[in-house]
Amino acid sequence: MTKSTKTGHLYGYARVSTSDQDLAIQEEALRAAGCTVVRSEKKTGTTTKGRDALQTLIDFAHEGDTIVVTRIDRLARSIADLAAIVRTLEAQGIALRATEQPVDTATAAGRAFLQMLGVFAEFETAIRRERQMEGIARAKAEGVYKGRKPSIDVARVREMMAAGAGATEIARSLGIGRASVYRLMQKKAA
Repeated sequence: MTKSTKTGHLYGYARVSTSDQDLAIQEEALRAAGCTVVRSEKKTGTTTKGRDALQTLIDFAHEGDTIVVTRIDRLARSIADLAAIVRTLEAQGIALRATEQPVDTATAAGRAFLQMLGVFAEFETAIRRERQMEGIARAKAEGVYKGRKPSIDVARVREMMAAGAGATEIARSLGIGRASVYRLMQKKAA
């Protein structure tokens, strides 16, 4: 059971999935909620691996403190990850609260609502993945989907190879990896 969150510190955690998304709205909401420290990162929510800002907050917080997120999906997208995070926090006497949802693990109702939200977040992720795969399959069947645009100008690599440039020089000049140049050299040799 966690201690009352009134005596502890509030620490905010903000996360977005991609580098082109903005953390400012979450960070502002967390500061407005009274968080003295806000840690942010641009990492996927489908795993907790590599989420250093989250781990730092968990390691830094003490019994009686509260970690605050704007929404539970900023913390975890799977039931397993969410449950593991909550167990870790509870074992340390740290509460979890969301500013936009009635989640506060310092209360029984807040814990129950958290569990329901976790189920829906995982379901939403699975549905999104299924729809994406269906859309890709349909686009491939219609001949519309071609995959991502090639990032290597094969003709330019071959031109430079013919002019006597080495793999390192080609890679540096075109902003690609040497391994990619070597693969093209091997294809040409075969």
